[in-house]
Amino acid sequence: MRANRWTDDFLDGFRQRGDPLADETVKALFQGGQVETANVLLKQLIRNDQLVPDELPEMLREYLLRTEQLPTWADPDIVRHGEALFGRYGPQAVVSLFCGALPASYAAAHGVQVIHLTARLATDPFRRIMETAQMLIDVLAPDGLAPGGSGIRSAQKVRLMHAAVRHLILESGQWNPEWGYPINQEDLAGTLVDFSYAVIMGLEKLGCTLSREEQNAYLHCWKVVGHLMGLETAVLPEDIEDCAALAEVVQRRHFRASLEGQEMTRALIQMAEHVTPGNLFDGMAASLIRHILGEEIADMLKVPAADWTRYLIGPLAMLGRASDELGDNSRVVARLAEVFGRKLVEGMVWMNRGAGRPPFRIPSKLRESWNVQGR
Repeated sequence: MRANRWTDDFLDGFRQRGDPLADETVKALFQGGQVETANVLLKQLIRNDQLVPDELPEMLREYLLRTEQLPTWADPDIVRHGEALFGRYGPQAVVSLFCGALPASYAAAHGVQVIHLTARLATDPFRRIMETAQMLIDVLAPDGLAPGGSGIRSAQKVRLMHAAVRHLILESGQWNPEWGYPINQEDLAGTLVDFSYAVIMGLEKLGCTLSREEQNAYLHCWKVVGHLMGLETAVLPEDIEDCAALAEVVQRRHFRASLEGQEMTRALIQMAEHVTPGNLFDGMAASLIRHILGEEIADMLKVPAADWTRYLIGPLAMLGRASDELGDNSRVVARLAEVFGRKLVEGMVWMNRGAGRPPFRIPSKLRESWNVQGR
């Protein structure tokens, strides 16, 4: 059996480390002009689908050039294998993100402080959730991680935004050093676990069958994304077993009840109910969080109690499947997760993200594969 390399001493060191390259870029932006000017530039980066380096300040052009290269160990064939898995199970992966990965990240009582403070500064927690879902689509769409792909640009933008958040939070005077450095290397590694291992485990809870090869291919995609977003090689899990070991250690070290985690979870559930049509799926997100994460973590987050009889009868009747599937809970969950995921994606496509913000983007190939309707 492989020895667990994720010791407390090892991870403690990474709680005080940020991302020097992105941090220095943001620092230069702020020092070179007014804070408002820097904020405008950063917002422009998020609004533009394709960044044009010649139109950006020299410090940003240099940042883009230095951070767009894939790691030497990235394997295009394995990446395509991971993308194919996402193409097959995309709606369920979105459900696993909303009802597994994101609430798991809110259970980390120290790491959630950044998310909570960021949401307060932005005054709109929905926005961050939408941007997170958009990054999921960007990096796992076909060729998203190919040279010049949308996933690479998305990772570069998020990495820079992480640095801006670190700067603003440290300047705000609201940060408690006991939480570690804002968006530190350990918390970034924990986020990688959430977006890879937690989503994989969620997919299995939702009735999707994944081979060990597919699991490692999906993880490989996120390791590439982690590299692009400034994770140090030492905190990248080697394979799915190593990632599972890290997930266990992160849960032991950091999962605690917190008011901030509970508030973010409420916002997540509210958004899921807001973007799905009518009230047919109300309660579904909460029930699925309990199904995927289990009662202990769901109780930490104060997720409403699940009532499967109440929340499944209506949707299944709509699908004309109540009579032949209610006796098989696994088939019920698998079918509902697929439909619920598609409705979530369609709802995000139609959702108004605010003045000047681009609509939620899904490549046509994925729309067709998932049978997603929208503008």
